[in-house]
Amino acid sequence: MSPPAVTAKAPLLPKKADDHGGDDGEASVPGAVFNVSTSIIGAGIMSIPATLKVLGVIPAFSLIVVVAVLADLSVEFLLRFTYSGDVLSGNEHGEALHLGVLQEWFGLHWWNSRPYALLFIVVFILLPLVLYRRVESLRFSSAVSVLLAVVFVAISTVMAFAALLQGKTQTPRLFPELSKQVSFFDLFTAVPVIVTAFTFHFNVHPISSELGKPFKMIKATRISILLCAAIYFAVGFFGYLLFGESIASDILVNFDRSSDNPLLNYAVRLSYAFHLVLTFPLLNFSLRANVDELLFPKKPVLAGDKPRFLCLTLFLLGSIYVAAILIPDIWIFFQYVGSTTAVCLAFIFPAAVTLRDVHGLASTKDRVIAMLMIVLAVVTSTIAISTNIYKIMGA
Repeated sequence: MSPPAVTAKAPLLPKKADDHGGDDGEASVPGAVFNVSTSIIGAGIMSIPATLKVLGVIPAFSLIVVVAVLADLSVEFLLRFTYSGDVLSGNEHGEALHLGVLQEWFGLHWWNSRPYALLFIVVFILLPLVLYRRVESLRFSSAVSVLLAVVFVAISTVMAFAALLQGKTQTPRLFPELSKQVSFFDLFTAVPVIVTAFTFHFNVHPISSELGKPFKMIKATRISILLCAAIYFAVGFFGYLLFGESIASDILVNFDRSSDNPLLNYAVRLSYAFHLVLTFPLLNFSLRANVDELLFPKKPVLAGDKPRFLCLTLFLLGSIYVAAILIPDIWIFFQYVGSTTAVCLAFIFPAAVTLRDVHGLASTKDRVIAMLMIVLAVVTSTIAISTNIYKIMGA
């Protein structure tokens, strides 16, 4: 007996309850908002203040708005034209050693070093969460994750206002300062960081398929983008106001000695550290599904094959653990990933699908926007990559 035909509008994922007593039927829009917002606000927020240092306040805010609008357009393209088928253990910044929370509490020991702190998080926090088989099952952890991001923003804002009243802040630059050390092309290196901060398109179809109707996903996406853009504005401005030109590529390392009240430092660092931990399972969801599709295209649905599901989950978790140890500077990671993978996922691929338009649905306006999106993405990414390579070779 031949298998049932798969229509163009077949859902990406089967609608079935997960192993933890899951939820049948359609997912909710609020749950989708939390999941989309968590997909957006990942580690990228930590480097947003550093982009203000490179670009100045006004160009950086303008870039956030432009990228947010383009992200909304590209998600709409995806939904219309496609269907499914170190905060705890410290860090080094330059010659300065920034102690992590565990090291400040207990001193320097082997068990609170970066590899062991990450290992504990992977085994006891991430592993239980990545074993869920439906995106909707992560809505509660996503809600907590968004709440922790808001706490991070609120505390940073309070600390910035307190420093402002005490006269400890520096006047932020509204526009970039070009010199022999900073050329016009260096400004483009900030673009991939903001692009990465708005790249969540890999979760569009999994979340949308559980919502049931595309217009619900568009609504959830727009609410999430507005929320996240506001959070980026606040973190970028108040972080830059608080630390000025001394701001690091990862703002969290600045919080080890930024306040006379150590409780505030611990609160802001731990709130965002746990936010990042709760972000990972949602990002891992689509990664696992796509790797499975790449390696086992003819196998049955991953959620129904427990041995394959567990093996792939453990393999990806182990690989990402090793990568987290080997790549200590997120700025370098964001610059290259944002110029290649992120820009393709967020803009080039959705625009290319729109231009191809196999279903004959695209209007002239759609094609013009898609073409402009590709041109902007290719030009800015090429300049950013070339500038970074030139700086490395020059060094």
